[in-house]
Amino acid sequence: MSQAIERFFESLPARAPEVLRGLVSGTLQIDLTTGGLTEHWLVRMRPGAVAVGRERGPADAIWYSSAELFERLVTGQAQGVAAVLRNESTFSGNVVLFLAFRRFFPNPPGTRDPREAARRQTGRLA
Repeated sequence: MSQAIERFFESLPARAPEVLRGLVSGTLQIDLTTGGLTEHWLVRMRPGAVAVGRERGPADAIWYSSAELFERLVTGQAQGVAAVLRNESTFSGNVVLFLAFRRFFPNPPGTRDPREAARRQTGRLA
């Protein structure tokens, strides 16, 4: 497994209070494949908190992805929803967990908030 993926999962508990502000609660299993090998990550989410483990377990949802695609996701070079829609990865179970989890991924390089761009256009920088 790449260091970027390892660091991403290690960072989740510290980032959870800012990312998981809603009432999302449940367990997401993420299965990452490289060749014939599959690594499992179990992410237990609740409002403002995340616990991460390296095991399979009972889960409310399962996300299947290649490790290569997941590394692109954690580095902002790909988008999770787009990958699922293009069938580059698959998902089953409670879709709300997937939608909440994807907020941990960084935006692509050069992405700007459209509200900020509109403020600059109108001359308001507040």
